[in-house]
Amino acid sequence: MTGDDSLKQVRKNLLKLRRDILFHEKKYYVENEPLISDYEFDMLMKELQALERRFPELITPDSPTQRVGEQALEGFSTVEHSRPMLSLDNCYNPEELLEFEARVRKLIPNRTVEYVTELKIDGLSISIEYREGLFFRAVTRGDGIRGDDVTPNVKTIRSLPLSIPEKRNVEVRGEIYLPFTSFESLNRGRGTLGETPFANPRNAAAGSIRLLDPRIVAARGLDVFLYSLFIDGKEEDTQVKSLRRLEALGFKVNPAARLCSDMKAVSDFQAEWKDRRDGLDYDVDGIVIKVNSVSQQKRLGSTAKFPRWAVSYKFPARQATTRIKDIRIQVGRTGALTPVANLEPVELSGITISRVTLHNEEEILRKDIRIGDTVLLERSGDVIPKIVSVLTEKRTGREKIYAFPRSCPVCGSAAFKPEDEVISRCINPSCPAKLKQALLHFSSRRAMNIEELGPALVEQLTEKSLVKTIADLYALKMEDLKALDRMGEKSSRNLLDEIEKSKQNDTARLIYALGIRYVGERTAQILASHFRALEALSSASREELVAIEDVGDKVADGVVFFFKQPENRELIRRLNQAGLKISRSGAADDGEKPFSGHRFVLTGKLISLSRETARDLIESRGGTVSSSVSGRTTHVIVGDSPGSKMRRARELGLSLMSEEQFLKLLEKSKGPE
Repeated sequence: MTGDDSLKQVRKNLLKLRRDILFHEKKYYVENEPLISDYEFDMLMKELQALERRFPELITPDSPTQRVGEQALEGFSTVEHSRPMLSLDNCYNPEELLEFEARVRKLIPNRTVEYVTELKIDGLSISIEYREGLFFRAVTRGDGIRGDDVTPNVKTIRSLPLSIPEKRNVEVRGEIYLPFTSFESLNRGRGTLGETPFANPRNAAAGSIRLLDPRIVAARGLDVFLYSLFIDGKEEDTQVKSLRRLEALGFKVNPAARLCSDMKAVSDFQAEWKDRRDGLDYDVDGIVIKVNSVSQQKRLGSTAKFPRWAVSYKFPARQATTRIKDIRIQVGRTGALTPVANLEPVELSGITISRVTLHNEEEILRKDIRIGDTVLLERSGDVIPKIVSVLTEKRTGREKIYAFPRSCPVCGSAAFKPEDEVISRCINPSCPAKLKQALLHFSSRRAMNIEELGPALVEQLTEKSLVKTIADLYALKMEDLKALDRMGEKSSRNLLDEIEKSKQNDTARLIYALGIRYVGERTAQILASHFRALEALSSASREELVAIEDVGDKVADGVVFFFKQPENRELIRRLNQAGLKISRSGAADDGEKPFSGHRFVLTGKLISLSRETARDLIESRGGTVSSSVSGRTTHVIVGDSPGSKMRRARELGLSLMSEEQFLKLLEKSKGPE
């Protein structure tokens, strides 16, 4: 192999590693649905770092090694941190711990070094500011430079003081987490509502803190430990003093923190808590080791990603063996068919495990998992049960190969799996396994807007078999409703009025309300405008759909498959019979509109109107609202604390429009309000 060929192979390896890491970062940080353990992710990152050290000329600006941590999410305004919020480098064994100490000694030779050890809480990093003694703002780590402003949600944490005795500008940093007791209660509630349970407390905490309704956040029981303190931008001279001052100010500090005179004391602390962590009501996946002296910390400094004066020492994952008794399919709220292995119960990390997800059909085939197999089980991050491997040497010949179903085991409808996906889904919106969530989506404000139909009422309607399909909503009678708990004549009349009023919604809302895979609000409007009647849409070919601008392969496949199902065609027939608008009437909206052909992108927080209102105003004038900036974007509307979309617009040389300019454009267009 020539040098050029060798370099070409390295480039291919780097590209694959980066893609894999970015995929798993998205699953972990954005979607809160991790598919691999923290250890496996760290090993991928270490492999990438090693390769880039050997070939620094191949490092790209978009490599995962060139940024600190998670992406700031859309939906919250972003705030720049007063100082970067760096993540920690990890070590996994005594040898790597000694390497950390050697690096410290090399940079500050001939000095006594003390260390502070703290438990590494597996949660969500947060920065909280107090001004004039009052809670002012809370910001997530984000990308380390700026994060999401989640102030209303963090304010709901009861252990966090809303006022402190220190009147100067104070910033504290810590870790938000969900106690195991709160986590179990939350998942029980989600199970009752037919919702998919959270994978682990860390993901539940991260998902909760990004909810747009603080009332829901308050009910989830989040908590926080603080470990860092800045007063007017200055720190105490040691980490121990910072922890004590935090306590004095009324903040919750983890009681396990310990001052260690040498690395042996650090190792003893790690060994002690490796065994004691099972008695805690929160998840701990290792310990954090910090140089105690702040002056020494400053001398050691930081890399672009990590402080050189601190390191995370991860606990080893714990494993056990057990046998698979059976494999069953669980149907989630989105119709996802998830295989779950029923196990001979085994104790692992202090809990008894009898079930474990197998994720999807490809995972079963890749690991060659069979009913009756003896398997090696691990709790990834000490929380998510996971089958590491099959112990094939223990096979007896009586094991059974599992045949993945091609139809929903609950309702019998066909399962749909796009070519580029690994998850099969039940497409029937009236499937009992997903009916409750389908009803809530159907009645939501942006869909059919049936305000009186909430979770508690949906629960009763489905449990008492008054509603077996979405169409049954339009057959409800006063006597049916009055027999339900907390449904008197007035409440029943209000609901019936709302259901009747929903019949006047346009076809676009109905298409969106049906919950067709990949069809969001904007796509529903495009489809309604193009086909004008559900009958035409239901008989459209894949080729016809793909030919429509902004309708891609996935949308086309989802629409074609949806309308192929007899139960969905029957649903449309019944909705039509009930009097819903399954076709657009009149030609009033076919004329030229002032924003026709214009593509808008919104970034940052608008002051005078919500994003939803802005989008409605744009679309009512014939414009398109896109979630990403591209060469086809014609207007980028910039609100308060804009995100990466503004930077992308500048890179493309697009003009930016302020909120004031946008309002003037709306006024000038004189479109329908």
